[in-house]
Amino acid sequence: MVFSSAIFLFCFLPAVFLLYRLPFGRRYQNILLAAASLVFYAFGNLHYVPLFLFSILLNYLTGLLLGGRYPHSRTVLTVNVLLNLGLLCVFKYTDFLIANFNTLSGLSVAPVGLVLPIGISFFTFQGLSYTIDVYRRPEEYSRSFLKLLLYISFFPQLIAGPIVRWGDIAAQIDARSCTPEKTSSGIRRFIVGLSKKILLADTAAYVVDAVFAAGIPDARLAWLGGICYTLQIYFDFSGYSDMAIGMGRMFGFSIKENFLFPYTATSIRDFWRKWHISLSTWFREYLYFPLGGSRRGRARAALNRFIVFFCTGLWHGANWTFVLWGLGHGLLSSLEGSGIIPVDRLQKSVLGRVLCRVYTLLAVMLLFTLFRADSVAQGFGMIAAMFRFRSLAEGSLLLAKLSAPAVSVLLCAALALTLSTDGKRIHAYLTEERPGELLPDLFCLLLLLLSVMSLAQSGFHPFIYFQF
Repeated sequence: MVFSSAIFLFCFLPAVFLLYRLPFGRRYQNILLAAASLVFYAFGNLHYVPLFLFSILLNYLTGLLLGGRYPHSRTVLTVNVLLNLGLLCVFKYTDFLIANFNTLSGLSVAPVGLVLPIGISFFTFQGLSYTIDVYRRPEEYSRSFLKLLLYISFFPQLIAGPIVRWGDIAAQIDARSCTPEKTSSGIRRFIVGLSKKILLADTAAYVVDAVFAAGIPDARLAWLGGICYTLQIYFDFSGYSDMAIGMGRMFGFSIKENFLFPYTATSIRDFWRKWHISLSTWFREYLYFPLGGSRRGRARAALNRFIVFFCTGLWHGANWTFVLWGLGHGLLSSLEGSGIIPVDRLQKSVLGRVLCRVYTLLAVMLLFTLFRADSVAQGFGMIAAMFRFRSLAEGSLLLAKLSAPAVSVLLCAALALTLSTDGKRIHAYLTEERPGELLPDLFCLLLLLLSVMSLAQSGFHPFIYFQF
């Protein structure tokens, strides 16, 4: 079940929200949200509910041992990390490793074909953050399995993040408020995220899929595909984060921001301070700093960045395109940190800041083109095509893709890539608490109607099936 499905929008979410508002205590609300989260997860794949519960139980028992100051706490944590990462690697990377082994050895080992459990990357990292934090601060462990179950399984952020740390949410599980203003802003935030996903990301995806399916196109189509995918992935990821933050507010939770207008960044390092903040924070706190961070000289800092970005790329998927995407960001980040790419000096002037924004946007778009490609060869072929102005015989395909929706998406791309202060102001006006103001509600109602109409045109059905 995804947030943009009809059964979620018109059945699941309204039912959970109304049951949550019944006049019972906090424990009832926590039990309801935990049960609803398990039902939500079961819609994705019922077979993996026991695995999901095992992962949560593993982290709960580890927390009890670490919180009780078990004398071999380092060993306990090591076993926990190995088991968590082992489960993730088995399900996500087994076939990837087999394929690479076959390529290197010339053998033909059959792939295992394991179905990837939904959200395993997110709930694994969330569980690891809990056990590592408890190892560092044993007094923060939870004696209640229900609270940890709710923390890890909370359905708004279960399948697409943000990755929430235990210290940021633990107190809210025990005490939170659901004021009318907070609920209203949460609903509006959810609608804004839903419209990003349906109206913008899905429309851009239509263009992107056609361009990448066309093989290696001419320069115009290559640029169209790269720009539209840069738009698609931002509105897709940030849309899901908006929906998660909005639903959190509807149930009284405050979830930290995950995207802060990353396409206004003036360097790759600045980009990662604004893009998927919860993920970059996770890797900084639990990998970069333990490796030594930047405390051991520039060479070691550059190596640590490469390790972190290698893992960041691999975390996104089992394909060399993701790995090279991560390493590309690591390389540019290291070159900026060493001063070879002088973004810090350039930003002291207006022209320099403009050049930095152009450089950052271009680098991000080219790397996202590689990220989207089905293979490394296709990715580099698309990038090469952008700078190879050969025959324009594919103009008919270009015109076919520049329909009214596609043009609208490109206009939104231009706005998303150029607006900073104004964009933030508009976003805040629509999504923050606005007591007594009717205009944000009316505008979000219009966005909701447009989103539902778009879903209806795409042939959605009010029910989806279980994957048994």
